[in-house]
Amino acid sequence: MRAFDLLIFAHLLNSLWQVPLVFCAALAASRLGRRAGAQMEHLVWVSALLLETMLPLCHLPMNDLWQRAIGLAFGLFDGSAADGEARVILGAVSPARLALPWQTANLLAASSALYLLGLLYFTVRLVWSLFTTESLRRRAMPLQLNLQTAQRVGRLGINTGLASATVRFAISREISGPATVGLMRHTLLPPPGLLDRLESEDLDAVIAHEFAHMQRRDFAKNLLYSVVALPAAYHPFMFLTRTRVAEARELVCDASAAKTVGGRESYARSLFRLAPMLPDRSAPRILHAIGILDANILERRVMYLTRRSLEVKGAHRLAIAATCVLFAFAACASALALRIEVTEPALQAANSNSSSVHVKADALEAIKRVPPVYPVEAKRDRITGSVILAAIIGKDGTVDNLKVTKSLRPDCDKSALDPVQQWVYNPFFSTGIQSRSRRA
Repeated sequence: MRAFDLLIFAHLLNSLWQVPLVFCAALAASRLGRRAGAQMEHLVWVSALLLETMLPLCHLPMNDLWQRAIGLAFGLFDGSAADGEARVILGAVSPARLALPWQTANLLAASSALYLLGLLYFTVRLVWSLFTTESLRRRAMPLQLNLQTAQRVGRLGINTGLASATVRFAISREISGPATVGLMRHTLLPPPGLLDRLESEDLDAVIAHEFAHMQRRDFAKNLLYSVVALPAAYHPFMFLTRTRVAEARELVCDASAAKTVGGRESYARSLFRLAPMLPDRSAPRILHAIGILDANILERRVMYLTRRSLEVKGAHRLAIAATCVLFAFAACASALALRIEVTEPALQAANSNSSSVHVKADALEAIKRVPPVYPVEAKRDRITGSVILAAIIGKDGTVDNLKVTKSLRPDCDKSALDPVQQWVYNPFFSTGIQSRSRRA
């Protein structure tokens, strides 16, 4: 069985439960972070998106990390020299290990092919949407602003910190509401006649909101998030996470636009007036355009704008941020500690050598053990950790094919290999027949 198929299967298997785990942790953290402002909530969901993509691909030896952390802590708080302790572990240590039967080789190959086809589909769809958006931008007709509108745009550009001269205005008949596109140069695309129909307050709200997207470079960020999410784009919880990212992004831009125009209540009234004018709000979301009504959460946005300001500051805000980080750390530690490792089929390995039988290390009785000696250099450098060895026990009880499966450092590895090579075990009997070789 190819190692690539096992890698893909392990990724799919772990993503089934790791992505929902991160989503639930982010949901709890976002509820808490909401009190610290929309920016905090948006940061929580962006972090969740990154973790949902990376965790199923990561494999870290959590036991070794904990040992190193504890060793470092004792090294910092204990001024005396470490006495050192030499330990040898036979066999591989893993939180969960799934050995698949050899008959599943074709199934794993099929699952790998389906995953790659799905990844190709989402990649092509992303490229096509970007191409469609760019084509829409190129087909849009340049819009010449009248003097009054140009003055408003210039004033709002100064208030938002965006150079309005760098913004291109163009009319597009293919969208139903104003939207922002462009990576290098920002383009604001309103439907024909929309800017002329708007009242002054509503026009300010639209432009301020779109300028907030431009100032944050949300078009480029949205594209980046789509690329990052590709390895887990098939997962329903990834779709929910991306929806939460878009919702929090709109709340951030609302807060920024409300400061630019006549305040939160005035901006909320503009949103209410704009909603009936833009009945088809799905068109900008199909593309990678970012519009004022891109996230379909108008009620929540208005409630967020009209509620009394309860945002916390200072030490309370720092405590909320620290708690959110703790949620993220707990989710990551749980995902890595409980990660399921997929190994080569046991029957396939056994068939390669029919005279071998797999035996747990604790089922073997050693009649001769030579204790390892803690290296002097490692003791001096306060090195802590474990060296894990794998071996085949011959029919006479001697150790054969001894190798290091988890290394600490060369001198520690040698201090473990040399004595274990001299160990001798009692012969192991299986169903009354002495086995010719044992794997430990």
